[in-house]
Amino acid sequence: MQSNDLKELAVEALEELKANDIQVLEVSKLTSITDYMIIASGRADRHAKAIAENVIMRAKHANIPPLGVEGLPEGRWVLVDLGDVVVHVMAPETREFYKLEKLWAADSKHRQPPPGEQTPQEDQS
Repeated sequence: MQSNDLKELAVEALEELKANDIQVLEVSKLTSITDYMIIASGRADRHAKAIAENVIMRAKHANIPPLGVEGLPEGRWVLVDLGDVVVHVMAPETREFYKLEKLWAADSKHRQPPPGEQTPQEDQS
């Protein structure tokens, strides 16, 4: 599966369980470890855990078992490593504290808009 298709699969899994504030960052120019970093929030630890479990289940059904999963028992910050896509699902207070978007979006032209939002280049046309 291509990284763009894997990104779409992860976003669909996040949306399916009503993840909040889904941010898709293209980080391939910033790091060699992954192409996309997806950050989302659950309403609380339990919701974040359920969202991450849905990402894991959808990936497995597509024959892409996660390379690693961290933080699932607690649910405060769950990392799902799908290789070309790394998904972070966090409780709101954890996300606010770590502000991963600011760390990884240092080069904002690689930021992917949330589903349904246009990029600045698209707005100008």
